[in-house]
Amino acid sequence: MRLSRYFLPVLKETPADAQIASHRLMLRAGMIKQQAAGIYSWLPLGYKVLMNIARIVHEEQQRAGHIPLLMPTLQSADLWRESGRYDDYGEEMLRITDRHGRDMLYGPTNEEMVTDIFRSHVGSYKDLPLTLYHIQWKFRDEIRPRFGVMRGREFYMKDGYTFDLTREDALHAYNRHLVSYLRTYERMGLQAIPMRADGGPIGGDYTHEFLVLAETGESEVFYDSEITDLKFGDREIDYDNVEECQAVLEEFTSRYARTDETHDEAVFNEVPEERRRVARGIEVGQIFYFGTKYSESMGASVQDKDGNKVPVEMGSHGIGVSRLVGALIEANHDENGIIWPEGVTPFHCGIVNLKQGDAEADAACEDLYKALTAAGLEPLYDDRNERAGGKFATMDLIGLPWRITVGPRGLKNGVVELTSRRTGESEELAPEIAVSRIKEIYGV
Repeated sequence: MRLSRYFLPVLKETPADAQIASHRLMLRAGMIKQQAAGIYSWLPLGYKVLMNIARIVHEEQQRAGHIPLLMPTLQSADLWRESGRYDDYGEEMLRITDRHGRDMLYGPTNEEMVTDIFRSHVGSYKDLPLTLYHIQWKFRDEIRPRFGVMRGREFYMKDGYTFDLTREDALHAYNRHLVSYLRTYERMGLQAIPMRADGGPIGGDYTHEFLVLAETGESEVFYDSEITDLKFGDREIDYDNVEECQAVLEEFTSRYARTDETHDEAVFNEVPEERRRVARGIEVGQIFYFGTKYSESMGASVQDKDGNKVPVEMGSHGIGVSRLVGALIEANHDENGIIWPEGVTPFHCGIVNLKQGDAEADAACEDLYKALTAAGLEPLYDDRNERAGGKFATMDLIGLPWRITVGPRGLKNGVVELTSRRTGESEELAPEIAVSRIKEIYGV
């Protein structure tokens, strides 16, 4: 993409109402525009990051054997009355009456709807296990929406639902999700720690939240510092193997890590003092096992091997896709702007032409642009007739992890400059070597 043809409405001034780094930088970098309290338009740069995160989530869900579908944003209140949650959910639920007087709601989650889909089409144990998921917009009418996309009213979320015959099968599905979530977050360049949490309005007494440590986190967390040394890495896991998935769960949850809602001071004090940590965390996902809470109330049962009708064991599993954009920025920024990890960056690298209109510089930039594009990469070429300082400031603000700088002086020596946004280190390389280096970084 050529920046002269792109829509990137960056702001020079910091908006006064933006309280945390991610909100400030998303507004300044032209990623979002507020349309109402807690409701945002996702402008092109922000939308690209949002879709990159969604792509990783899709890939890891399907790697684990989970099946995508798409459910509507508006739901019938009758389904929620069946489960008993319509009156219990509270004022966060946006209730609507359509022109025919039917009670509807803007879905904050989809347990009821997916249970209705299941009971309409599945009747035998032979069709289990089954995991259905989607990535869809949700709405919760927060009383005080703040911190930009971190605590908005409208948000983009992956929510998945497991259906199993037995409790043991359902707990394996729970473990399978924990493994897939660890892979998902690490691919984005994040360490998200699974912590024992509270079930809240979803229900169930077995649940873990995934939290990214950050000073601006809304949750107080208590943990053993050893957990921050754990990495899932590139290991291959057979998601059908109960023992392998159980071993990963034990590895990542055996050390103390809890939110303030489930914190037990006596148990925490058993951790060696030098390893006890109290910090803030940003929730970016949560997994739940809640048994037959919804299947019993809504009649979602299957015939078992003996011909008996039994309610299915269920769980639900969420990842805050839009919230992750904010969490990534909170964990990856400096005084100059965002620093995107390679896995989610909106463009793979930036190309800065120091002297637009110079025939040799223009030609070299065009060659770099074509070579990177031909390799399947997406560069952002700053071809504007702007001063070098302004171009560098824009690149730092929007946070592309790599920048290739092209100028007449370097070209006389046959080199361009490759710079890492994270470290600030630069290296002079022949243009074709710079392209090879970028290709190597992204594995193409």
